[in-house]
Amino acid sequence: MKNLPKYSMGIGDRFAHQGRAQLSAFLKARELGVEVTPVWNKSNREHNIIHSEPASVREEADAAVKALGWKGPYFVDADHIGLKTVDRFLAPSDFFTIDVADFIAKPADESDIQAFVSAHARFAESLRIPGIDGELDVTQGRIEAIARQYLFAVKEAGKVFRYVESKKGAGNFVAEVSMDETDQPQTPVELLFILAAMAKEKIAVQTIAPKFTGRFNKGVDYVGDVKQFEKEFNDDLAVIAFAINEFGLPANLKLSVHSGSDKFSIYPAIGRAIKRIGAGLHIKTAGTTWLEELIGLASAGGEGLAIAREVYATALGRFDELCGPYATVIDIDKKKLPSPAEVNGWSGEQFAAALRHDQGNPRYNPHFRQLLHVGFKVAAQLETRYTDALKKFESIVAKNVMENTFERHLKRIFM
Repeated sequence: MKNLPKYSMGIGDRFAHQGRAQLSAFLKARELGVEVTPVWNKSNREHNIIHSEPASVREEADAAVKALGWKGPYFVDADHIGLKTVDRFLAPSDFFTIDVADFIAKPADESDIQAFVSAHARFAESLRIPGIDGELDVTQGRIEAIARQYLFAVKEAGKVFRYVESKKGAGNFVAEVSMDETDQPQTPVELLFILAAMAKEKIAVQTIAPKFTGRFNKGVDYVGDVKQFEKEFNDDLAVIAFAINEFGLPANLKLSVHSGSDKFSIYPAIGRAIKRIGAGLHIKTAGTTWLEELIGLASAGGEGLAIAREVYATALGRFDELCGPYATVIDIDKKKLPSPAEVNGWSGEQFAAALRHDQGNPRYNPHFRQLLHVGFKVAAQLETRYTDALKKFESIVAKNVMENTFERHLKRIFM
């Protein structure tokens, strides 16, 4: 039976060279008494850009585990998949992030909507959830509105879950449902009825990724009201605990925070919440490993710095192409981006300082960082020139990757 442990973290690795460096951070956390399960993830879009296959993620994870003697559980995530993309992930993956954001607000059958409202009408009479102050504002009209917004998407998740189950076998994989890549956040009341619908669909969901209030831009800090996020996060934890008992969902069901890398301002709130009530957490850090590779190459100087400068200059020249697919998760002011000529005058340490997410460093440039975050396609097109540089400068690159994973993420969230 594949059960996701209490604490887990999704770790992306665009070019499949940093598995050991990433895992060494989890080993360091374990030495300090904190068990966090690594989940290597890579999406269909990333595989297509890099020209890799999902089997490469399994190979990287297995090799890292063997090399470092990791004895705990670990997983390989088919990240943000649907029925159209899941097949290539079936053999190597044992964790499936079912992304249904595109199906939100599509109309379900009217009979299904009315049946759902009728089945949950009792909650409209009076609903109090332990851990949430006061009675929740739930009417039959609101339940119906939630069903119209989310029921079709949940049914799509059910189709994907049952398809994976038919191929992998019951209990042989972890299922996550993701609704974060959409325009509007889900309220705790909406989350409750989304979970009710998942239970009805018999989705053995172990982690759910809602969209939270605020901006979760790629690779930079949270933008929004931290106090509001903390209340929402705590309320969502209370809803999940209630839903497990009320609807018979898996006992280890937990919240997942997507685009969770570098959200330093909300890590204390997350840490307080999960420790206070003993809740689990899954958080995805994904593409910041690629940025640490660039930082390592720049810091190495010489050929490594030349590649880092070239990647930036090319990415700036292809700004619209690279940023377009990520428009909802980046905020870049082009006027605050340095010119290629300026960057060509930087030392390796100056380049690294502009890119490294150290908010106390006056050289740190979040606009520069976000552009390079989405610019991995440029490095992919350098092919072996880029990957050979990763091998040549492995020690300095790995040091940056390990420190980013441990110091800025594992330590700040779970310790």
